[in-house]
Amino acid sequence: MSKIKVMDEVLANKIAAGEVVEKTMNVVKELVENSIDAKSTEISIKLIDSGVKEIEVSDNGIGMDEEDAKMAFQRHATSKLKNLDDLFYIESLGFRGEALPSIASVSNVRLKTSDGTCGTLVTISGGKDMKVERCDLQTGTTITVSDLFYNTPVRLKYLKNLYVELAHIVEYINKMALSYPNIKFTLINNDKTLLQTDGNGDLLKVIYAIYGIDITKKMIPISGENDDYYLNGYISYPEVTKGNRNSITTLVNGRVIKNNELNKCIVDCYHTYIHKDRYPIIVLNIDVDPILIDINIHPTKMDIKFSKMDTLKDLVIELITKRLEELTLIPEVSVRDSYSVSEVHRQIVTKEPEKELIEVDNKTYEEMTLDFEVAEAKQVYQESTEVKETEETISEEETSKEKKIRIKKMIPRGVVLLTYIVAENEDGMYLIDQHAAAERINYEKILKQMNEKPVIVDLLVPIKIELRPDEFILIKERFELLEKYGFNVSEFGFNTIIIRSHPAWIVEDRAEDIIRKIVDIIIEKGSFDFDQFVWRMAATTACRMSVMANTYISEEDQEWILENIRYCDNPFTCPHGRPTIITYTRYELERLFKRQLD
Repeated sequence: MSKIKVMDEVLANKIAAGEVVEKTMNVVKELVENSIDAKSTEISIKLIDSGVKEIEVSDNGIGMDEEDAKMAFQRHATSKLKNLDDLFYIESLGFRGEALPSIASVSNVRLKTSDGTCGTLVTISGGKDMKVERCDLQTGTTITVSDLFYNTPVRLKYLKNLYVELAHIVEYINKMALSYPNIKFTLINNDKTLLQTDGNGDLLKVIYAIYGIDITKKMIPISGENDDYYLNGYISYPEVTKGNRNSITTLVNGRVIKNNELNKCIVDCYHTYIHKDRYPIIVLNIDVDPILIDINIHPTKMDIKFSKMDTLKDLVIELITKRLEELTLIPEVSVRDSYSVSEVHRQIVTKEPEKELIEVDNKTYEEMTLDFEVAEAKQVYQESTEVKETEETISEEETSKEKKIRIKKMIPRGVVLLTYIVAENEDGMYLIDQHAAAERINYEKILKQMNEKPVIVDLLVPIKIELRPDEFILIKERFELLEKYGFNVSEFGFNTIIIRSHPAWIVEDRAEDIIRKIVDIIIEKGSFDFDQFVWRMAATTACRMSVMANTYISEEDQEWILENIRYCDNPFTCPHGRPTIITYTRYELERLFKRQLD
């Protein structure tokens, strides 16, 4: 008797559900993507107990007739693919035909849909016992998924707590709202609205709805293209960071994706601008010919492969680094009080009273607030662009040296806490971290010298370093790299190396400490990254040769730091991403002392 048998459809769907439906977010994701593919302009997601008890997704899309409504619950039934060639040119979000039957196999599902000609109501429990009825003709689709995993108690047991499940859903819907600003999204959990966008196509308004006005003001638009890709979106100022990568939203042809290589490329663009454990806020839309990508590598369709990854990375690096280099990135110390909360609204209303009075008749207070605050964020960016253009016009008439200056001249007025230089100019007051600023100056000086032919300094007493056998093998492999940068290094007995000379950019009195640290960098476990090695070698050397905090420096030293930081390529952060300078603008100082009340 044959031992191999074909699984029945219900069992096959439950197995597929193990890949497609891992948590409540996966259910929401599949249903929302179907609504988007149905050309919806409004999508509402209502949850009970973070979706564990019930998930309802309704839209105003094209809907389905009775035949399609029944066929939608058949495994591998899809309207997205007709033949094999379509698999290489996928433009829809869904295409596998596994989501609905997988969801229905582990829950109770109620589908209400209409294409405008007939209304159909389908109910199905645990993937079987389908019941079909007539219903009203309201165009669109509403799918209600209740009692998720009721018939697979092991899966239900290992769901995260309700807060974690809800956090995953909110994160996903936020990303979809950023991906489709022309769709009105509403997310409600236990009758509490968590997100609502107006679907007018303004991406900055969606950013405001998710992150708030303070972050919206610090978002910078970018756009550009090459032969293969078109990119547009927003990146944050380096001062606006998060503790994880969740705020990096990458979208490919409207699909939310997670690609570690692309995310690393984006984070590397902020190298030395932010601390290594912090991450920028990014919304990056990537438009590409579907033939150049493969999305059919995971059931969730969130991973993706690019056939021309190098050209994409080159474009990302070019756009982000260019925008960061154009900006003045000195953080301002702002004053917050009850007055400043409504200040933006009153100022904008005062500027254009007639226009705003007309809009009052047609908009709610919340809509007006959103319009006002987003308008201010755009105005802040526009004003900074105008200032930049003016500075560029002026700079054309200056010397090549003057073109590199990114900070106005500052006059030192003293040092507080033996760490922070107090300075001023016509724009306001500045606090400069003496160590961070000196570190940035020395770092860029060292990088420049590293790219030139090394000047060698012989050690009066050679430095011997004993290592473990595994460490010795790693350092021996990098002898040529060290020699390239001016180190004379060789074996010296068992598991020992000796350094007889070093490049001139290493200060003599710190030579042994710096060299030992460079050796530690090389023998760290993990794959060797040449660019990271060069950066860390330069940053380590710069840190150890720079004036430290809690150290007295003379007025001449203060002037040297303030003058030389102005000529740095990135004068706003140290090599490790900490700020070198912050400012109290004249306006903020007058606000603090109540000299400025309007």
